[in-house]
Amino acid sequence: MLWSIIVGGFIGFVAGRITKKAQSMGIILRVIAGLVGASVGQALLGTWGPSLAGMALIPSIVGAVIVIAVVSFFTGRD
Repeated sequence: MLWSIIVGGFIGFVAGRITKKAQSMGIILRVIAGLVGASVGQALLGTWGPSLAGMALIPSIVGAVIVIAVVSFFTGRD
């Protein structure tokens, strides 16, 4: 469980750096974005590529980018 939270935080961090929209998000929201993004990305793109803690990294990062973009669109955060 702890390893999943750490990997989710890494995924959220990378997705935040890609979108540059997650500057105002805290560490907790980035972990949540990473974990939710992993679910979304793997549902849309499958489980190909390197995997950590049961999460395929490339689809997870793409899913987290989508989640951060959607959340920032609805909340108006930059």
